Amino acid sequence: MRIKALMLATAGLTVAGGSAYIAQTLINTNAAESSPAPAVRLVPVVIAASDIGFGQEIERTMLSTIKWPENALPPGVYTEFTDLLPQGEDEGRRARRAIGKGELVLAGKVSNFGEKVTIVQTLGPNRRAMAIKVDAETAVGGFVTPGDYVDVLLTQGREESLRAVTILQNIRVIGVDQDSDEQSDMPEVARTVTVEVTPEQGQRLALAQEAGTLSLTLRTLEASEDAPLDSIRLSDLLIERSPVPVTEPVKTIKVRRANVMFKEEIR
Repeated sequence: MRIKALMLATAGLTVAGGSAYIAQTLINTNAAESSPAPAVRLVPVVIAASDIGFGQEIERTMLSTIKWPENALPPGVYTEFTDLLPQGEDEGRRARRAIGKGELVLAGKVSNFGEKVTIVQTLGPNRRAMAIKVDAETAVGGFVTPGDYVDVLLTQGREESLRAVTILQNIRVIGVDQDSDEQSDMPEVARTVTVEVTPEQGQRLALAQEAGTLSLTLRTLEASEDAPLDSIRLSDLLIERSPVPVTEPVKTIKVRRANVMFKEEIR
């Protein structure tokens, strides 16, 4: 009897201890879930309060700040106006590219103090800027704007020898007359369009401008594969047969049977 009572007492203590452990675990879990998450520290970052055009000097009225999580600051961000604006007799910084309203002002988007900003700074490695003479007809009615991509066509010859050929494809427009702002969406009839080309493409453009008339065609915003295109001559257009397939008329014969007329088709 004593052994049985001892076993029952031991079992009771084990159950009680397990219940206490489970209760304490639940209490700790609920306390952890109900405790607030550590606060994220926010710091001010500089943004554009208005649109800033390419090459425009940055002034205080163009800037504002917003709060940003300190542990997620983008590289090159400015947290103080004094780091971005000139002090004393220093010349101001300029936008190396267009900065839209509400956009973060980053170090890579602005020049050093007093640094000159030109269209050359928008060119890629081993690229050149070259101007093409255009008018309303050859520049898509003035709808070509900086940042667009175009194909360049050459039209050459007279009368029956007239021909057209695409000499360059997928060429980036970096300027229209004196405007190089890629945020500009106002069409204008330009006299020159400046494009970004390789040295070899520049040579082809120089020859083409002397050989005939250059025209631009706007490309779609979607990626498309370039393929070599054959030149088209005027004689290719002046064909005698219609480009639309012509179906031959269906021939029929009349058959009279018992005063009833039937028509049968013969193909």
